[in-house]
Amino acid sequence: MDRVKGKVCIVTGAASGMGRADAIRLAAEGGKVVLTDLNEKDGQAVADQIGENAVFVKHNVTSESDWQVVVNTAVEKFGGLDVLVNNAGMMTMGSVVDCTLEDYRRVNAVNSEGVFLGCKTAIPAMEASGNGGSIINMSSVAALHGMSFIAAYSASKGAVAALTKSVALYCREQRNGIRCNSIHPDGVKTPMVFKVATGAESASREEIESLSTEANPMCEPEDIAALVVYLASDESKFVNAAEMLIDNAATATPPVIV
Repeated sequence: MDRVKGKVCIVTGAASGMGRADAIRLAAEGGKVVLTDLNEKDGQAVADQIGENAVFVKHNVTSESDWQVVVNTAVEKFGGLDVLVNNAGMMTMGSVVDCTLEDYRRVNAVNSEGVFLGCKTAIPAMEASGNGGSIINMSSVAALHGMSFIAAYSASKGAVAALTKSVALYCREQRNGIRCNSIHPDGVKTPMVFKVATGAESASREEIESLSTEANPMCEPEDIAALVVYLASDESKFVNAAEMLIDNAATATPPVIV
């Protein structure tokens, strides 16, 4: 408990899946959390579940003005900003041949440009707070070895991985005490993954659980949240520009070509 006590945290995409788990765990560890999502109903429900140390803001991560509102809310409501979890993301199926330019741009706008805007807007607020900070960018194993059937997603998460290192180096050069790391999950049991895998708009917990099999095990959102708390806490004060794998050795062996 209290591993991030008093730290003010922003978590994007917090209405469900990994973002929801991140927000709940950060609050349980003493953090004050600004949750953001386009899904206002579910996002507000998560904030209500957490209680007085949480506030929800409806947020389009591709909007620079929305980002300023979110950061201003953190500063005005809780007195500063210490942690940013760039979790919001989307995925569409399609190889480089099948993917439309419209889909490619849409996925990269959310997954790549959204992270860029988050870092750009959060850093001055963290500097003003004077306590350093931690930026945690959600990437993917798809950034490391590519996946042919999700070309746009792979490209966007590769951009996140590279941007993370650029941000980390910039902050080190500025000596502002802000760290920036990326997390690279493999399969996670989330509504987004279920939707992409099945085409269904919604799913029960049991249906999401069914995605994980003995041959292809998937982790829980709470497993990701545990790593997020570590990176948000002072325990990881010398972890910077790291690519944190959480994939059960999936990337230790190259994908089988069939």
